[in-house]
Amino acid sequence: MGITAGQLNRATLTRQLLVRREEIGVSEAVRRVVALQAQQVASPYLALWNRVAGFDPAQLDAAFADRTIVKSTLMRITLHAVHTEDFPVFLQAVHPSIRAARLGDDRFTASGLTAVEGDALVADVLDFGDRPRTSAEFEAWLADRLGAQAGAPAWWGLRQVAPLLRAPGGETWSFGQKLSYIAPAVRPVLRDPEVAAASLRALVLRYLDGFGPASVADVAQFALVQRGRAREALKVLAAEGGVERLTGPDGGELFDLPDAPRPDGDTPVPARLMAMWDSVLLAYADRSRVIPPDYRALVIKRNGDVLPTLLVDGYVAGVWRTAEGGIEATAFHSLPDEAWDQLATEARSLTALLADREPDVYRRYHHWWSKPAKLPAGTETRLLPGA
Repeated sequence: MGITAGQLNRATLTRQLLVRREEIGVSEAVRRVVALQAQQVASPYLALWNRVAGFDPAQLDAAFADRTIVKSTLMRITLHAVHTEDFPVFLQAVHPSIRAARLGDDRFTASGLTAVEGDALVADVLDFGDRPRTSAEFEAWLADRLGAQAGAPAWWGLRQVAPLLRAPGGETWSFGQKLSYIAPAVRPVLRDPEVAAASLRALVLRYLDGFGPASVADVAQFALVQRGRAREALKVLAAEGGVERLTGPDGGELFDLPDAPRPDGDTPVPARLMAMWDSVLLAYADRSRVIPPDYRALVIKRNGDVLPTLLVDGYVAGVWRTAEGGIEATAFHSLPDEAWDQLATEARSLTALLADREPDVYRRYHHWWSKPAKLPAGTETRLLPGA
């Protein structure tokens, strides 16, 4: 069975709750979209505002506070917010990649520890994290055990290799600059190849449910696992009948859940003001599903910053930032009046959401506007008035 580029785009947006805002609770919404990029503290909130009808930020505050939703280093070795029940399986699936990247890094080996010695410390790190502890407390504790010079580099690796959660505080977006960590209620099983393989298969099924159809390369990119592991997981799932094979628009092989929604490529999609690092921009090896190739360098910077984007007719069409009086929207090509009207409506809603939290959200990233890449012909900037 073949699938067009338009159908791929609409499948993603449907599963990511971006075709329409859904009447759904916060915890169920997070499960539906699999995981929310969370390295910028406001982004999970803005991601849910784009997806949940009548979203109230206090609902996510409460979910973080009672640990229904937890924040930790997971896929792509970056911070994600996930449902607490998903955390152990997701961590088990990607832990081999996290371990290899962190315990093999010079910044960890400067501690004088080997990777095996680092592994041996994980259980004790979790025991020490029986309550929220700051980075300084973990470093001091490790320095007492290992020597003054070893504490900081050991903590650099172990803070991610040990399956610690970020502990929420009373900050504007639940998490602030002063980082605290706490051990999870259920400890994942680490360094067991069979558990890791089974967990990756479970993660692949969830990924396809939230982002499919997808290729082997897409799965590997989303989770940041070796392509061989992704290929083997899909091979087993296909043999069991858990996934089916499709032919992509370029003739390549894609995988998906049987009977998963694949709307027509011309299904109407409203305009959106997307959060920084929104998952739909990062979940694929082939990001042309959502980001036109000519625009990729304009929204994804060399250091990894992914700017807040305009999503118009299902594709990235520009970027936005807060400004005096509302939202400054820069479109990389001419947009129809209907799209500008939709973006204006979104701007009023967004500024109302931000008013009691952080009206100038993402301000620290505004420097990208002062040194922009060469913008395409037809670029237009408008100030969309706030609420």
